[in-house]
Amino acid sequence: MMQDCVFCRIVNRQLPSTVVYEDDKVMAFNDINPVAPIHVIIIPKEHIASVNDLTDNNASVMGDIHLAAKKIAEKLGVADKGYRLINNCGPDAGQTVFHLHYHLIAGVKLGAKII
Repeated sequence: MMQDCVFCRIVNRQLPSTVVYEDDKVMAFNDINPVAPIHVIIIPKEHIASVNDLTDNNASVMGDIHLAAKKIAEKLGVADKGYRLINNCGPDAGQTVFHLHYHLIAGVKLGAKII
């Protein structure tokens, strides 16, 4: 855990969040500044700063994140209509929290516009 990482603090229940999914490797919670009716943040519980910090030892968490996204979409009733998964890697891509995470966006028809 990184003491100054907001997502690590959420994993350790030091900050409040509305958890929508959790297993032994992944946690997902509602975004506090949603851009759509459904906006969930999906993170590995292990602190990994970004995709660039994946290694042979921790890369399997990417599969765990994508399976969690599928389960969340099914639970929230958007699996069939569609949803968007977004990962920002690095400051120029818009990453502001340096803990690997995906945004699951849904609940409205999404155009081709990049969010």
